[in-house]
Amino acid sequence: MAYSDFKLNEVSQRFGLTVNEASGMFADVPEAECSDLLVTILGENVDLAVAINTKKARSEMIISPVLLEIRRKFKGQISLFSGVDFTVDVQQGLNGFCDFIISSSKEQLFIRAPVITVVETNNESLKSGLAQCIAEMVAAQLFNEKQKNEIKSIYGVITIGTIWQFLKLQDKVISIDLSEYYIKDIKKILGILVSAIQQP
Repeated sequence: MAYSDFKLNEVSQRFGLTVNEASGMFADVPEAECSDLLVTILGENVDLAVAINTKKARSEMIISPVLLEIRRKFKGQISLFSGVDFTVDVQQGLNGFCDFIISSSKEQLFIRAPVITVVETNNESLKSGLAQCIAEMVAAQLFNEKQKNEIKSIYGVITIGTIWQFLKLQDKVISIDLSEYYIKDIKKILGILVSAIQQP
């Protein structure tokens, strides 16, 4: 079993999670400024990625530039991983490759302190990525516990590039924000990602 094999009801039962669903969970999070560089990149790339309409195009042309913007905001003091093996506990099915992981550590050679996991879905339904994202978040939480990293909350992102949805795992409560954020709301998307990394 791997992250991508989980079903939504299964992942919550297996790990004893309480699911909290609501809209606007991140409504009060302040926006973050978008650099001229990212504005230019998205202006050039979004329509092209949508026209090509492959996971690879959306990943390279939309998602990666947004996440790299976050890394620039923290002046390289966080790390970004793409397509990496993140095996934490094979027996529990917490293994496989993650689309993206953001770590609060600047160490780039290996994952040290995961704080955000990002799942890119293959279709317009973000719901199809929920179980995988939650499983990766549980793995990140377990990893931090084993490493004695004092990270209170793990954040998750499900995206097709043009639409983003956010989750938060704290203790055994998984909170799913039913609100969807569109790429035109890039300042809000950046704000949520920044606040996740800056958590107390």
